[in-house]
Amino acid sequence: MNAFLNETHHAIRAKVRDFAEKYVKPVIGDFEANEQFPVELIRSLKSLNVFGMHAPKKYGGQGSDYLSYIIAVEELARVDSSVAATLAAHNSLGVGPIMEFGTEEQKAKYLPPLCTAENLWAFGLTEENAGSDAQGVETVAEEKANGWLVNGHKKYITNGASEMSAGISFVAKTGLRDDGRKEFTAFLVSQDTPGYTRQFMKNKLLWRAADNGMVYLKDCHIPNEDMLGERGEGIKIMLKTIDSGRLSIAAMGLGLAQGAFEMAVSFAKKRKQFGKALANFQVISFKLADMAMKIETARNTLYNACWLKDNGQPFGTQAAMAKLYCSQVASDVASEALQIFGGAGLFRNDDYPIERFFRDQRLLSIGEGTSEVLRMVISRSILKD
Repeated sequence: MNAFLNETHHAIRAKVRDFAEKYVKPVIGDFEANEQFPVELIRSLKSLNVFGMHAPKKYGGQGSDYLSYIIAVEELARVDSSVAATLAAHNSLGVGPIMEFGTEEQKAKYLPPLCTAENLWAFGLTEENAGSDAQGVETVAEEKANGWLVNGHKKYITNGASEMSAGISFVAKTGLRDDGRKEFTAFLVSQDTPGYTRQFMKNKLLWRAADNGMVYLKDCHIPNEDMLGERGEGIKIMLKTIDSGRLSIAAMGLGLAQGAFEMAVSFAKKRKQFGKALANFQVISFKLADMAMKIETARNTLYNACWLKDNGQPFGTQAAMAKLYCSQVASDVASEALQIFGGAGLFRNDDYPIERFFRDQRLLSIGEGTSEVLRMVISRSILKD
């Protein structure tokens, strides 16, 4: 039970959990081990209506509240982070900025196929020298008589390289402001644009069944109608998008922690040492109690931030807190769960994939704002006049 949830939320949780247990859990281990993006599995998520689920129904979405979507991400992450990351990046970072900042024409053009599992959309801020420092973007868009000529690249882009990836929203330098500062503008670009190429990235420590790629833009012509928002507002659009994205990363941390905790409880009841189950040793039962307490607190922190967003209240600071705390809880719980498993947790085991969970949690304190940057965001909010 949770004060933030209603019957609709409970129904979504039950539906997504059932799907994850039946269709994701039995197969995802092999995709992860072979670093393969599970195209058909991702497309099968269509039956859950979770693609663009918070987009308006007139564009093919479900018109749901944000908390419903966050619960869907949480339940997928309880079983696997790669699948959860695919959905989170597509909805928060792909659909989100088009829905919030796009023109009516852009929404009508791009959103319908993104709400039906036909295509995935990516978000491009990170580059070789840009990430935490958004002002470090080096991709350049040069204004021409009939649009923009873009050259540059984007790195570590989730949903950027698979056959399902239809394109990307990105930020580029478009000149200088009147005060001499760099000007950044956001654009939409489809993968079939001449000069647009992508490369699937392998040899990852984690999210090995997710699509993370390099996107290259070489002399790409982008028409004026594919500018996203107003000229010069690119950084503002991207950072506001990341506020919402942080909620989905927090949901991944919460779901991963829940999954690792459940594995630890099950294993502690079955594994025997010195003539009794591990769960009967106080040192182990206290570990489990601490895990449960942290997960409960993380869930309340995240759901409160979602409630603020759903009710039109400022939520940026709370999103930063939720993401920071949930990622830390995921790290703590995965580490303690692995300790309970001992040597058995160091090997791949599809029944108890704790080693995968231990690896997957490591990205959560990096993506959508590092833990260090989030502490800066929170402290500035506390100390502002």
